Amino acid sequence: MRRNVLVIVMLLAAWLALAPEGRSQDVWHFQNKADAPPGVIAQRQLQRGGPLPGYFQPVEVTGPAGTLIALAAEGAFSERASNKLLAGMLIGPVYRLKVGGIPGHEGAEVFPTIEVIDRLYPPPGQAARFPIPIVLTAEDLRFALDGRYVLRVIYLEDNRTAPPVRDLPGEQRSYEAAPAQDPLEVADRLGRPVAIVRMGSRVPLADEDPSGFAYHDPPVMPIEMPPLVGRNAGLEAPLFAPQRPGMPGRNFAREPATNWR
Repeated sequence: MRRNVLVIVMLLAAWLALAPEGRSQDVWHFQNKADAPPGVIAQRQLQRGGPLPGYFQPVEVTGPAGTLIALAAEGAFSERASNKLLAGMLIGPVYRLKVGGIPGHEGAEVFPTIEVIDRLYPPPGQAARFPIPIVLTAEDLRFALDGRYVLRVIYLEDNRTAPPVRDLPGEQRSYEAAPAQDPLEVADRLGRPVAIVRMGSRVPLADEDPSGFAYHDPPVMPIEMPPLVGRNAGLEAPLFAPQRPGMPGRNFAREPATNWR
């Protein structure tokens, strides 16, 4: 019923956007770049119209065991926190998270942002069972605490070229972009980008407007974790059963086609 959702990871202070020499006729013009300010790409997506404005896309964020993930809403971070968060997010705004309880870094906190730039198209009434999965790894959090900048582009793989690989519960396969590559461009060549995660050493300052730090608390739709059913029962993270390439129903998340170029 779904295709695997992968992630492009970029560790950078800055990168070059140079087209490799010798590229013949396969030259694409990309309107968007991953280093655009948070929210810019999603706002451009809204200009396409269609079923994007006003849609709360379910997003599931998972961190290492023991971490506490909270989402900023209504002027404060939610008090109910665990290492897994499921919520509906609009396409367009930027959402701020707080991640604490990081193993080996007691008392430290990281504040990633999520920008949803496209939506999925699940079967009617099953949106909560097919969220965009975002896995924050211990390495990601450690890099952020060290002052590095981690940028992840979550994308739906192209079922025409996707390898028949089984995803393990709680894990997310990733591809690391080279320093001279734009991770959004790489993701677009491999599939359909749906979300951007940015994470660094940014923390709220004592004299800073809390609303500004949280991008003015965009609306959130609470979503309860759906019950485990069928062969998923007993698994820790069962929402995405692996599929073989070409199986019926794998294209629901790909329509309508995106146009980044």
